[in-house]
Parts: sequence; structure tokens; C-alpha cells
Amino acid sequence: MSFRRKRNETMSRHKNKKDANHAEINKTKLQIVVGIDCGVNTGVAVWDAYSKKLVIVETMKIHQAYELIKELQPDLVRVEDARKRKWFGNSSREKLQGAGSIKRDSVFWEDALNDLDINFEMVAPKNNMTKTKADYFKRLTGWTKRTSEHSRDAGMLVFGWKIKIF
Repeated sequence: MSFRRKRNETMSRHKNKKDANHAEINKTKLQIVVGIDCGVNTGVAVWDAYSKKLVIVETMKIHQAYELIKELQPDLVRVEDARKRKWFGNSSREKLQGAGSIKRDSVFWEDALNDLDINFEMVAPKNNMTKTKADYFKRLTGWTKRTSEHSRDAGMLVFGWKIKIF
């Protein structure tokens, strides 16, 4: 099932509940929160705060992630910001060049999300639980499909996000 179809079904259920219990739904808002882990392989995770579950945990190219964000128009995007990384171990020249590329991706996301007028947070890597192993991620989140390290990092940026009361 595609995400678009899942989102439409979720929104449909939300609409039906609104008809049935209008007063309760007025206090809440369906919230889609997206996590982005920058890199050559961009990790993307989509959290539906209303149903309290991950609906996408994937790795894709940056332009595909951008198109997904444009289509979804999420309530919030949380981007792991490599520019806020303060620790660097003994790294080879190639790793340092890769780090520069990831920092450039952070700038891209900040500019793109501003242009799209989407709420976002640039999150320091130290403030996110990164590099989780697949089996731990599966136990923690209930996500049973295959994941990459990047998609798990994106998932950890959004997993458990709470609905805000308006």
C-alpha cells in the first residue's frame, strides 16, 4: 500500500471520527512529522502522531525526499544537522569530504523548508539516538520492514512524537 493511500485512509478515518465526535477532534490535529537524516543516501521517516506509528522508514535520494516533503506538506520536519556536530575523531580525507557534503545537505534542507514554508527543527546529532541496530529499532518501534542505518536515524528523530493540543 502506498503512503498516499495510507494517508488518505488515515485522513478518512479522522474525518469520520470528526463527524462522530466533533468536540473531541477539535482539540487535536492530525500531525505528520517527518525525520530526515542527511547524506548521499537520505534517511526519511514519516510519523503519524494521530495513530502513533511510523508509516514510512526508507532511504532515498535527496530529490526524492524533497518531492515527498512537498507532496505531504507535513506539520513538522526534523532534520539531523551535521553542522552542529562538534566531535571529529581520526578521520580520513574522504570521510571529511563526506562530512562537508552532509553539511551542504543540511543547508539545502534549511533553505528548502523555509521556501516551502514548512515548520522544521534542525537537530544536533548528539540530541538524537543514532546508529541503532536493526533488531533494537524493530523492538523499539514495531517497524518490521527492512531498514538502513540512515532510515533508522531518521526514524529516531520522529518516533514517539506527541500530538499537540490546539
